[in-house]
Amino acid sequence: MPRYKLLIEYDGTSFSGWQSQADQTTVQGVLAQAVEAFCGEKVAVQGAGRTDAGVHAIGQVAHIDLAKEWESDVVRDALTAQLRPHAVAVLAAERVPDDFDARFSARKRHYMYRIVNRRADLALDRNRVWRVARPLDARAMHLAAKALLGNHDFTTFRAAECQAKSPVKTLDLLDVERGGEEIRIFASARSFLHHQVRSIVGSLALVGEGRWSAKDLSDALAARDRTACGPMAPPDGLYLVQVDY
Repeated sequence: MPRYKLLIEYDGTSFSGWQSQADQTTVQGVLAQAVEAFCGEKVAVQGAGRTDAGVHAIGQVAHIDLAKEWESDVVRDALTAQLRPHAVAVLAAERVPDDFDARFSARKRHYMYRIVNRRADLALDRNRVWRVARPLDARAMHLAAKALLGNHDFTTFRAAECQAKSPVKTLDLLDVERGGEEIRIFASARSFLHHQVRSIVGSLALVGEGRWSAKDLSDALAARDRTACGPMAPPDGLYLVQVDY
């Protein structure tokens, strides 16, 4: 059966996350419906990352197996047409070897978190960023973030319901950049724990507000205790940006 790699973009606001759930609208679910409407086949859509409700993607990757071989552009255009009016688009489709797996073949995942740091409410970016009214020191956040780089036990920044076999992960990149009133946090790793990025962002915000020092963040990591984490950032500002293979 021909296997196709899909590059997918979506606004997660109206979805109950990526993973199919009974009686819930999910990204995986509407993609499977689009495939069936296109070629009449019920397929499993395998994704690179199981984003939570409200989390967005500009570079999600999935794979599907079809009974018939189609031109890649036909797969891309037909699926995007069938996905309307959902806020999901297939940006590209390509034929890949049968051993390609969107999840298990991934070498690195890249996330971005957007914060708008201003007192005024949001108009254009509502549900797409986290608005923080109190002034944030992005440089202090960036410097403190360096303590989290490398291989660590990230129990503090792990959701209680996380299904990963181990809390130990290697964080390859954690940068904080400011451009005007927007602060962007970039995180890269081969894989992440459930809620890891949002938990880290919430704790970094405490550093930016001056309520935590860099040592407080480092101590929270060393505690290996979920109760030592700062408040978790909302899903609105989180984006799956890219998956490397």
